Amino acid sequence: MIVVVCPGQGSQAPGFLTPWLELPIFKSSLLAMQEASGIDLVTHGTVSDADTIRDTAIAQPLIVAAGVATLAAMLDGKSAADAGIAGVSGHSVGEITAAVVAGVFDAETGIKFVNERGQAMAKAAALEVTSMAAVLGGDQAEVEAKLASLELEPANYNGSGQIVAAGTAAAIAELQANPVAGTRVIPLQVAGAFHTRFMKPAVETLRDYSKTIQIADPAIALWSNNGGRKISSGSEFVELLVNQVSSPVRWDLCMESMVKAGVTGIIELAPAGTLVGLAKRGMPGIESVAVKTPENLEAALSLINNHG
Repeated sequence: MIVVVCPGQGSQAPGFLTPWLELPIFKSSLLAMQEASGIDLVTHGTVSDADTIRDTAIAQPLIVAAGVATLAAMLDGKSAADAGIAGVSGHSVGEITAAVVAGVFDAETGIKFVNERGQAMAKAAALEVTSMAAVLGGDQAEVEAKLASLELEPANYNGSGQIVAAGTAAAIAELQANPVAGTRVIPLQVAGAFHTRFMKPAVETLRDYSKTIQIADPAIALWSNNGGRKISSGSEFVELLVNQVSSPVRWDLCMESMVKAGVTGIIELAPAGTLVGLAKRGMPGIESVAVKTPENLEAALSLINNHG
């Protein structure tokens, strides 16, 4: 049983699209989304520097477009369902990629949705100086208590003892200076406190926008960051997608649900690597392929053929 997983913000890197643009299907898919988004995805994926593509309004469409185009290249334009892929899940903004993979909405809608999301979150982030940091190790209850004492929020539960904290930059600095015993605190290069109360303004913007799009029920299994639940209703998934902007990402529970469902292999779409890394610890024994470059496509197709 093969599932596709779709990475979130922070997975992008300068120049990561360069080798992909040599593939006609990938390039055609990307250019269609570029036209729909009004963002120069080709330039940002090939020559823009790290600071430029860290901008939320650029990073999010770039990541979603890369994932959707990777799937098109991998499956030669076929749908995930027709290709024998059993399910999909995305991390944070990767849930928009996952919605396209599952057929909840098409690629054009997906790129327009993420455009709205990225812009709304960037505006919300500009209202106050906020940040995020990964907390590695330690007792979960102790970490959560420490975050609460600093008025920080757990934004991501990534499994294997990794929680991402988010809140004011001052509180993140205090956490770094005085961490919980047995933990390491690693600041993240992001432009806001995503998945927290600081993103509430973006939720309202997205809710209004979500009412204008066409939605279908997923054609394959689709696990949500909201408790790792499998969602069978397209409209419910989109509602969760909207609320997710100011709610924690429970990737730990997504991995747990996939294991319980009998998943035997995962394929991470570009820009890949992060989720496969988490799966090695959170989903031990399950085969995985990180599709970082076109050279990884053969291994991904082999995994589908062997586990489909």
